[in-house]
Amino acid sequence: MKLYNTLSRKLEELKPIKDNQILFYHCGPTVYWAQHIGNLRAMVWADLIRRSLIFLGYNVSFVRNYTDVGHLTSDEDRGEDKMEKGAKREGLTPQEIADKYIKIFEDDCQSLNILPPDKNPRASQYIKKMQEMIKTLLEKGYAYITDLAVVYDVSKFPDYNKLNHQKLDLNIKGAGKGVVEDPQKRHFADFNLWVFKKGAHKNALQTWPSPWGEGFPGWHIECSVMAKSLLGDTIDIHMGGVEHISIHHTNEIAQSEAANEKPFVHYWLHNEHLNINNAKMAKSQGTGLTLKEITNQHFDPIDLRYFYLTSHYRSKQNFTFEALKSAGESLAKIKAFIRSYGGSVRIDDDKVKQSEFYRQFVSALENDFQIPQALAVLWTMLKSSISDEEKISLLNKFDKVIGLKLFENLEINIPREIIALAEERKKARTSKDFKKSDQIRDEINRRRFSIKDLDGNNYQITPIK
Repeated sequence: MKLYNTLSRKLEELKPIKDNQILFYHCGPTVYWAQHIGNLRAMVWADLIRRSLIFLGYNVSFVRNYTDVGHLTSDEDRGEDKMEKGAKREGLTPQEIADKYIKIFEDDCQSLNILPPDKNPRASQYIKKMQEMIKTLLEKGYAYITDLAVVYDVSKFPDYNKLNHQKLDLNIKGAGKGVVEDPQKRHFADFNLWVFKKGAHKNALQTWPSPWGEGFPGWHIECSVMAKSLLGDTIDIHMGGVEHISIHHTNEIAQSEAANEKPFVHYWLHNEHLNINNAKMAKSQGTGLTLKEITNQHFDPIDLRYFYLTSHYRSKQNFTFEALKSAGESLAKIKAFIRSYGGSVRIDDDKVKQSEFYRQFVSALENDFQIPQALAVLWTMLKSSISDEEKISLLNKFDKVIGLKLFENLEINIPREIIALAEERKKARTSKDFKKSDQIRDEINRRRFSIKDLDGNNYQITPIK
């Protein structure tokens, strides 16, 4: 099993901390608004990676957090808290905003067939533990206190740029570019661990008492503490968007490794962005398309999941409704084959695993989760000359990873004689004998089944209720 590690910028063999056990932390949403389909692509891809690891025999402990406090509109400790922004927008409390948008997010995840996490902590539930880590960082000399915040001193952590590979002189005060709202910060890259209820945040809605003054946690400390609390000082995999490499994840490493005196993460995975019509998808630009807006266009959420499968997590993907329509049609063809299968689904694990298609599927997963390649194996298998029974068994196995709910809500016990009629009709259509084709269709209807023509001379059979 090889995966691309952002830390080393190369493919590495997966070597878990404990045999067959994977500790997996995924940066979850800031729950101040409905997540757009670019955010949801990241969630689906974390799900695909988790499912792949389980499929390959690993026991996965999966944690995805909710940021419900402290995430400013800039990663660089500037701007307004996103939760407070949402609260003011809707006239609700930050707690009510969090509850509302967590519910919408979880409904979206269920619609996209994303497995629920083993733990889904809220940042606001870990304030005391955050304060404990901050206290440790102060005691070890990695942090200092200004009039406005408790601040992490990046110059004290020599490997600060090992993830982002940036070249910053960490020893020159004010070096580099950036807006610094706290004039007492020693370096522009120094970041807040705890923000006091002062200055720009004197009217903050979410604050807690602390040994240093009333305030709220910085965004970066939250993930460090939740990962440590639920998975341990060192974890196998941490995943998030590429936008987190330069600051958020860089800061997580600095504070975690300084506080715990151990490596924080062995493998950093980062997903690329989803564009829309070849432009950036973002709420701020009015291009933050939500799942509800997709389903309002009469698409099934699983069509969107299929669309996500067609591009690797480390590649940018471009969304268009034409591409989504094509994904839905491809999914319909797979389901049409399953519906047309006349036998029962009998899975012989040993026989399935001996299949060359199964081995190719596994090989794709083991090569940094090449799901698009695994999907290509599925289609090659469907077009092959192996028996329908073997195809059904392989589809059943493959769906454990791709999660398209291929065998849900399907009437698959179509009588053999109906299948025979459908195949005879297909031949008639191919030879342009449309009169015979219509007669066979009427006979199929008389036997209480309907037949729907799909692209490429494929068809879909369903019982008439």
